[in-house]
Amino acid sequence: MYQRLTNIQSDYQNKIIATTVRTKPRWVALEDLNVKGMMKNRHLAKAISYQSFYNFKIKLIVKCQQLGIPVHLTNRFEPTSKVCHQCGYKKVDLKLQDRVYECKSCDYTEDRDINAALNIRDTENFELAY
Repeated sequence: MYQRLTNIQSDYQNKIIATTVRTKPRWVALEDLNVKGMMKNRHLAKAISYQSFYNFKIKLIVKCQQLGIPVHLTNRFEPTSKVCHQCGYKKVDLKLQDRVYECKSCDYTEDRDINAALNIRDTENFELAY
């Protein structure tokens, strides 16, 4: 049963990667996550370990390398969730439970994950994966 679940997860990851690289993007941007630190949260540790972030990252990098697509890795300490995408204001008191990012400076309101994704896409502080 565990082998079957592993195969289903691996197949899903392969399909996501194939769909992503089939669109021929100019680059792919990833954030280097502190998975070891996230595993210390006893409420989320089991769910995080089942995601196999490392395998997904390695598979994506290898596939992009085969097709010549650059992979931009953003540093794990880059404040992508805390910075406003529109004006650059840094919200220091942002908590993990705050799911909506509301900028005090320019009244920009967006889902926190979308704001972070836009910041990862537009960051100049990255290194190439290969």
